[in-house]
Amino acid sequence: MSGYAHTPTSSNKKWIWLAGILWLLFLAPFFYLTYMQVNTYTSTLSDVPSFVYSWEQAIPFLPWTIIPYWSVNLGYGISLFICTTLREQFIHGLRLIVASVIACAGFLLFPLKFSFTRPITEGFSGWLFTQLEGFDLPYNQAPSLHIILLWIIWLRFRAHTPQSWRWVLNLWSLLIAVSVLTTWQHHFIDIITGFAVGLLVCYLLPIKTRWQWRYTGSKRSLRIAKNYALSATLFYLLAFVLQGFFCFFLWPAITLTFVTLGYLGAGASIFQKTPQGDISLSAQIILLPYRFFAWCTYRYYLKRCQTPSQVTDNILLGGRPLYHLNAHAVFDLTCEWPRNKFSQKQYYLAQPQIDLLPLSPNDINNAMQAMEKLNQQGTVYIHCKLGYSRSATVVVAWLVYSGKAQDLAEALQQVYAARPQVILNPETREALQIWYSHFQQDK
Repeated sequence: MSGYAHTPTSSNKKWIWLAGILWLLFLAPFFYLTYMQVNTYTSTLSDVPSFVYSWEQAIPFLPWTIIPYWSVNLGYGISLFICTTLREQFIHGLRLIVASVIACAGFLLFPLKFSFTRPITEGFSGWLFTQLEGFDLPYNQAPSLHIILLWIIWLRFRAHTPQSWRWVLNLWSLLIAVSVLTTWQHHFIDIITGFAVGLLVCYLLPIKTRWQWRYTGSKRSLRIAKNYALSATLFYLLAFVLQGFFCFFLWPAITLTFVTLGYLGAGASIFQKTPQGDISLSAQIILLPYRFFAWCTYRYYLKRCQTPSQVTDNILLGGRPLYHLNAHAVFDLTCEWPRNKFSQKQYYLAQPQIDLLPLSPNDINNAMQAMEKLNQQGTVYIHCKLGYSRSATVVVAWLVYSGKAQDLAEALQQVYAARPQVILNPETREALQIWYSHFQQDK
């Protein structure tokens, strides 16, 4: 993923700094008051359990790691001022609020206690531990708010750190993550649950993309949504009934829940892919089970769809490229994967469309506007996952739009002749016909 391309003006910087100060004036007391109140309440409960694996007894106590542990507080404040837009700063601040609320809710609903007795520490490290003990009783455990905040803060620094310096950021962030164990502040379960909550918070509050909702009520989308919902339910049942190792099934269950929402109306927005082909890291991780399944189906059909099809002199139609492209521009209709290395040298635009559903007439019209820009570069490679439906729909419309075909029938004939594997179902043909009717009226 590339960092932000925005270079804030002096006026924008001024507003960002002013807003950052206001955010800090709210967030600092909000964080400490909510955290301390919940911690104090839990300490009054008669029987607070601990959840610890036997192997955690071997984790050493390393006093010096209190320094990276404390440094997350510094990063917390700085992260608000490195944002380059007020929207980015607002979403980031909102993430920090939601993180605290969810963590405190977890502490109240599932109270846990840290079970190791920390050794007495002297020197500077000892002083830092003393400051920590002044407000941090060993009760706010799962999910680890430290890990949730670390993920949120790391994403902001990662977006604004030059590639050559990211190793420093990643190394220090790793030290912070490990320090919650080596300072004997948290057990391992706190880290896992904290990371999961951090992912969800950042996924539900995206910065580069926006959630969308367009409920079509089509039988096809409802049927696909039902199948994904049933699969999600099965994984939830396996996780909650079998427990133990099978709690891992919560991952595909959550993934399939979001995919279900995608087919009910959220569409491609669940994948959080930008026109530049970036996908948020949180979305990549949360939806990894689905993306793995999509990759398997892609590899299964790869031999049949690997060769690009020449539709006209300057239009190539195909699947997700895993080969050198003889094209000047790339139009990517996939939503499942980010832009890969095979399209890095070409002028590139993405219009993410969810698989198995037809493009709407408005989607087709937007694609034509994008194609006008791409066509100026020369030969355009238009692709979806396999080059059978989403991208083929765009090619059919473009042939009419650009005057390469007299009508839809001729355009369909050209596409089928160039790529016989193309599958355009009745819903897709209907959407094309509606778009074509509007196109004819506007001519």
